[in-house]
Amino acid sequence: MYFTDRGIEELEDRRGEEEITFEWLAARLQEFVDLNPEFEIPVERLATWLARLDEEEEE
Repeated sequence: MYFTDRGIEELEDRRGEEEITFEWLAARLQEFVDLNPEFEIPVERLATWLARLDEEEEE
């Protein structure tokens, strides 16, 4: 188990039943980066990966 799995599991446990929009998620990611600029690159990579998921399925 990776250390990050704990945070992912907590997210799922606390908010797993909620429905959100990508607009909401993008705003939360931007807010996080504004508060934690040292995480700009990992957040950008995650956002890009999420944005391009369907491209991988088409190939």
